[in-house]
Amino acid sequence: MAGHSQFKNIMHRKGAQDKKRAKVFTKIIRELTTAARTGLPDPVANPRLRAAVLAARQANMPKDTVDRAIKRGAGGADGEAYEEVRYEGYGPGGVAIIVEALTDNRNRTASDVRAALTKAGGNLGETNSVSFLFDRRGEVVFRAETANAEAMFEAALEAGADDVESGDAEHVVTCAPDDLTAVRDALEKNFGAPESARLAWRSKTAIGVEGEAAQALFKLLETLEDSDDVQNVYANFEVSDDVMARLSA
Repeated sequence: MAGHSQFKNIMHRKGAQDKKRAKVFTKIIRELTTAARTGLPDPVANPRLRAAVLAARQANMPKDTVDRAIKRGAGGADGEAYEEVRYEGYGPGGVAIIVEALTDNRNRTASDVRAALTKAGGNLGETNSVSFLFDRRGEVVFRAETANAEAMFEAALEAGADDVESGDAEHVVTCAPDDLTAVRDALEKNFGAPESARLAWRSKTAIGVEGEAAQALFKLLETLEDSDDVQNVYANFEVSDDVMARLSA
């Protein structure tokens, strides 16, 4: 029985990984299409498209899939057109949440986000109802082994970045939104292509959550991120290592 159970668990995990990979591809394809539609279809001349191509590369998306998405977006009126929408609200424990979406059906996406928040004990707010609790920043991420913390900090400072957070897994370089392209290009010359380069919402303060609130919050975030329409989810929470260990068990 143990061997059979282990096999079933492995198969379940593989199925979950395949499903997650498909979700990631769907989100990246939407971003590639939208970036090509709203700007030039050349990644060199279109910073947003370049970031999307980089994300596709990091996700091991086949090149022909990337090319098809860009061509579809560059085709203008032909094909699907996605609208960029931002939703804001509160989740369990009073945690502020920002959801960025690319959708071809705004009513459907709003309904899905509202339902997820309500089920978790939160609520959907008006635009700008929680964004004041966050700063809009440029973020460039490199793997930790790319360089030591001192070298990354010096290069980031010279490139015009504001700060660098170096940890065991990665270096996160932050800058003003308007400086993102210049900072990314400068760092890329020194260290090669980053893991990601994007505009992000960074919380000004964090709310501690634990117990049932933490469990409900993590379930909510997973539900939101599982939606094909949702591109990014940001929340201003923090949990202790003990709580994280229990939730991950």
